[in-house]
Amino acid sequence: MSGAVLLRSPIPVGCFQVNSKHFETLTKDRGTLENQHIENQPIVVDSPKDTEISNSSDQGDKEPKETSTTLLLIRHGKTPTTGTTLPGRAPGLHLSEEGAEQANQLIGTLRSIEIDAVLTSPLERAKETAQPLCLDRQIEAIVDQRIIECDFGDWTGRRLNELSRLPEWRVVQAAPSKFRFPNGESFREMSERMIDFLDFVHQRYNGKTVAAFTHADPVKALIAHCLGLHLDAFQKVIISTAGVSAISITNTSNYALYVNTTAKPNMKVS
Repeated sequence: MSGAVLLRSPIPVGCFQVNSKHFETLTKDRGTLENQHIENQPIVVDSPKDTEISNSSDQGDKEPKETSTTLLLIRHGKTPTTGTTLPGRAPGLHLSEEGAEQANQLIGTLRSIEIDAVLTSPLERAKETAQPLCLDRQIEAIVDQRIIECDFGDWTGRRLNELSRLPEWRVVQAAPSKFRFPNGESFREMSERMIDFLDFVHQRYNGKTVAAFTHADPVKALIAHCLGLHLDAFQKVIISTAGVSAISITNTSNYALYVNTTAKPNMKVS
């Protein structure tokens, strides 16, 4: 796929399909957005350095440095149903006023990080969270179906206080690897598509930084995978609305740079 197309303001509404089932580009005029910062301090973990692997031959030649790719995983901003309802993939759910403010604040949160590409879930709440950053950076967002919300099947749209009383809820929380939503997706399938997305990002954007706007459960599953945890432990990861997590991807391993920060990073991820 060709490089990112620069947005010009004003931006026409529309999208077009690229030569892959996973992608389409997104443009939408959201107007001028105020750059805002938030005050709390970030979680900072040193980024792993590029590693040189020594050649054991008599010549003592060294192989080229292994490049790392940085993936920023960003949960969408708050919606009117956040914390009360399981919206799943139902269309038509937009950011609340607070969620739109969170999306705007991401401009300042990520100011110190060079971003080479923006990918987003196809759902409105993720697209709307990505839009302010795209306008600020003049980057066109690419929709990727692999980072969509989990398909909750028959549980879609149901209230959490009702679902939590079901016997299956205990499996969802304690042994999610064994659970499939009725007429929906399993957590294992969700995790597998996120791992596939991780591999794609490293291959397609090797050595670059990519921001992916997605949803809580997909982020939690991928963080657990990168930390070497069993999928059953992914519910122990907390991801807030508009929370940013960063993964460094190499050919040999993955590293969590920070998880679920909503503060302005004081480091440059590379």
